[in-house]
Order: sequence, then C-alpha cells, then structure tokens
Amino acid sequence: MTTEPNTQSVTIFGSEYKIRGADPDYIQVVAAYVDGKMRELERRLPAGTQTKLAILTSLNIADELFREREERTLRDNDLRERARKWERDLGQSLRGESIDDR
Repeated sequence: MTTEPNTQSVTIFGSEYKIRGADPDYIQVVAAYVDGKMRELERRLPAGTQTKLAILTSLNIADELFREREERTLRDNDLRERARKWERDLGQSLRGESIDDR
C-alpha cells in the first residue's frame, strides 16, 4: 500500500484512516489515545453505535481540553501575580525599603 508523503495510516476503533501530518510518531500517539478513549467508553456504554461512541468520545476529549485550559489559565494568572510581587519586592529591596509581606 502506498501512501502520500506526510500521510500516516492509523486505525481507530477498527477503522483505518489516512492522516496527514509532519510527525508520524505523534500521529500514531494521538490516534492511539482516541482509540483508547473510544474503547474505554465502549466498556462503560456497550450498547452505543459507533457514531454515538465517536461523538461521546469527542465530548469527553473536549471536556479534558477545556479543563486543562482552565487549569493553565489559573496557573498562568498565579505565576503572573507572583512575578508582579517579586518585581515589587525587588524594587523595594533595591531602593532600601522594607518588603511588605502581603
């Protein structure tokens, strides 16, 4: 079987797909992740159709993404606040002022 350059053949939930991308190893990892999520969901909801499983899996993965984004935003905000405090403390220290412990 010949494939186009930068095209990787992957199997997800028993179906083969041709995926374009620069990194074949990455494509395989992502496909295996999606396949695993679909199989995990199938074990919990065995009566679903393949389309229903794909949609529910997409929703679950999107939920993971949104939660990760929210956590990243909270971490980024915390880091920005810490950096502002350190900058303020450093400025006070360089000016010979006492540092607030706020």
